[in-house]
Amino acid sequence: MQSSVELTQDLVRFNTINPPGAERACAERLASLLESTGFAVELIPFGEGRAQLVARIGGMPGKLPLGFTGHLDTVPLGARPWSVDALAAEIADGKLYGRGSSDMKSGVAAFVTACMALADRLAGTPGVVLIITAGEETGCSGAEALTKGTTQLPHIGALVVAEPTGNRPLVGHKGALWLEATTIGVTAHGSMPEKGVNAVYKAARAVTALQDFDFNIARHDVLGGPTLNVGTISGGLNINSVPDRAVIGIDIRTIPGQEHAKLRDQLTTYLGDEVALNTLLDAQSVWTNPNDAWMRDVFRIAREIGGFEEEIGAAPYFTDASVLTPAIGSPPTAIVGPGELALAHQTDEYCFVSRIEQATALYSRVIEHWCKI
Repeated sequence: MQSSVELTQDLVRFNTINPPGAERACAERLASLLESTGFAVELIPFGEGRAQLVARIGGMPGKLPLGFTGHLDTVPLGARPWSVDALAAEIADGKLYGRGSSDMKSGVAAFVTACMALADRLAGTPGVVLIITAGEETGCSGAEALTKGTTQLPHIGALVVAEPTGNRPLVGHKGALWLEATTIGVTAHGSMPEKGVNAVYKAARAVTALQDFDFNIARHDVLGGPTLNVGTISGGLNINSVPDRAVIGIDIRTIPGQEHAKLRDQLTTYLGDEVALNTLLDAQSVWTNPNDAWMRDVFRIAREIGGFEEEIGAAPYFTDASVLTPAIGSPPTAIVGPGELALAHQTDEYCFVSRIEQATALYSRVIEHWCKI
């Protein structure tokens, strides 16, 4: 059987840059490996050249399985040139280089390897379910499709999200609500602006109002307060015409207790009739009580294997858990993976080989503890 480091190299060499994604070949490779060790695997199409998979092993009445999740798609390489081949998965000075090495093919490789190594011991136990997605980098679209498709996701007792944390367990992340705000005007010749209605001016008033928006909610002890950022603005077709349409991109990061539907309604009222809002992404926040019994076990295992002090923290990014955790019964959810958070999406992305090996050991212990093997 391949080591988790070798499997990471294998996965990195599949070009799954999204768009277009093209995760099918990578997913088929994992499906073949998992089936060879006794997993029941469902390979789920997700558009042309794309696929996701759900793999299961073990299971017993009255006991929920342990879940792992990770995504196979990666972000584009960026404009800055790489000093290494981004898809060669070369190892140098203890670092495994390549797009997706940290975010997050190393995490997927580590939990797949851990599960395969323990597969022959999982019969007659609560078992393990792996949910390996496509399309995470474009707003959890793959996970969303899984929850709305024909695949029946099982209820899961606890979920590990193998996103990059340097193997330090995190207990949550903020939600993301991305809105597109549109203003409509009336076009006219730029020399006679009084004959038109300028949509850019309407957008400018909306942007100024958004700068002063108050969520009027108490800060979370760990996640802090919600935030709002105007990330894009566009309008008009040419300089010598009054623009009849403008569009603003709004990125809101939320904390537990905020209902996105109510927040959108609040913003609709706040911005008034001149602005129409459309939701682009609705990813809920994730939070597990740090005193949850299983979460305490994860902290303990991470401390024993990696020497990590028990420090309560949360991820700055959002994950597929936004969609999956509520769909599988809202179990305690730990975000813990071997990738380096600071290197996600970066040029010359890498993952420390030692972190991959450490994560494999950590996941193995989590499985053994959950399944009592």
